[in-house]
Amino acid sequence: MPQANRIQIGILTVSDRASKGSYQDISGKEIISLLKKYLAVDWLPVYKIIPDNLGQIKSTLKRMADKEKCCLIITTGGTGPALRDITPEVTAQVCSKILPGFGEAMRIVSLKSVPTAILSRQTAGIRNQTLIINLPGNPKAIKQCLTAVLPAVPDCIDLIGGPYLKYRSGTLRTLHLHR
Repeated sequence: MPQANRIQIGILTVSDRASKGSYQDISGKEIISLLKKYLAVDWLPVYKIIPDNLGQIKSTLKRMADKEKCCLIITTGGTGPALRDITPEVTAQVCSKILPGFGEAMRIVSLKSVPTAILSRQTAGIRNQTLIINLPGNPKAIKQCLTAVLPAVPDCIDLIGGPYLKYRSGTLRTLHLHR
């Protein structure tokens, strides 16, 4: 349940292997680390690791948005072309609006580093007062992609009726330099 006066931000790692404990979830922890670096608001991570399973992804996104009142949910994993990569499809099912500009910006920045970025299917969408952003699973790509879209996040969440996320002094300028 939401905690009074604390902004809830969901971090959802979608990975069969990480959910079984076959390897450590570096990707989800990278997202938390980046948010701690950039955000200047009192926030609480709502962190979960689940397998690439349609029902579990769907119910977890709904629970984080509707019951745990996360204003932002950032997923990692499940955005590639493999058969089990279904995070963008499930995100589209639970959202009322898709924001393709987020995925476009992430792919543009990723293509500067790796030609296979074209295979990634990151996207974003809105469910009620929650912005959901799908990131890839690679920690280096997470940093590139998240810093590419973070400048738009506060305005988006504000426009859908959520809390305004403030960045630490000077970090927005740093974020723009990563583009």
